[in-house]
Amino acid sequence: MSLKTITVEELKSKQEVDSALQLIDVRTPAEYAAVHVRFAENVPLDELDANAIQQARQLPDHPLYVICKMGGRSAKACQKFIDVGIENVINVTGGTDAWVQAGYDASRSGKKVMALDRQVRISAGMLVVAGVVLSATMQPVWVGQAVAGAIGAGLVFSGLTDTCGMGAVLSKMPWNKS
Repeated sequence: MSLKTITVEELKSKQEVDSALQLIDVRTPAEYAAVHVRFAENVPLDELDANAIQQARQLPDHPLYVICKMGGRSAKACQKFIDVGIENVINVTGGTDAWVQAGYDASRSGKKVMALDRQVRISAGMLVVAGVVLSATMQPVWVGQAVAGAIGAGLVFSGLTDTCGMGAVLSKMPWNKS
C-alpha cells in the first residue's frame, strides 16, 4: 500500500467540517510544546505503538492524520501503522512548519526549542571536528580518524536507510522532553 498524503490546506478544511478529526504529532515533547496544531495530540515517534493507538481510538474506522515538523517523521509513523495492517492513516505534507506558514491557528509556549534535525547536524559536526582534533594531537593518529570515519559511515547509513540512530538517541535527551 502506498502512503496517503494531505496538504495542510486540505486538513484545515476537513477539520472545520469534522471537529472529531484525529491528528497526532510525532515530534519530541519539547518540539510539540514549542508550537503545535491546536487539535493535535503528541505521540513521539520513538514511543509510537500503532496497535495501541488504534485500539484506543474512539472512531477507529475514520482516518488518522499524522504530522511532524516537515513530513519526514510523520511518513515513518504512517508506515508503522501500515506495517501492522492499519491503512487509514494519512501523512500531512509540509508538517507543522507548513501549517504555521499558512497562518493557521497554532499553540505556542514561547519557549525556543531546537529541532531534532538541527541537533543531529550539530552533534555530527562536533564529532567530526573532535575526530580531526584528535588526529592532529594524538598518537596514534588513527584514533581521531576512526571517530571522523565512524560519523561519516553513520551519515551514509542514515541516508541510505532513511533512519537516524543519532536522532533516536537525541530524542531521549532531557532537553527534548517537555
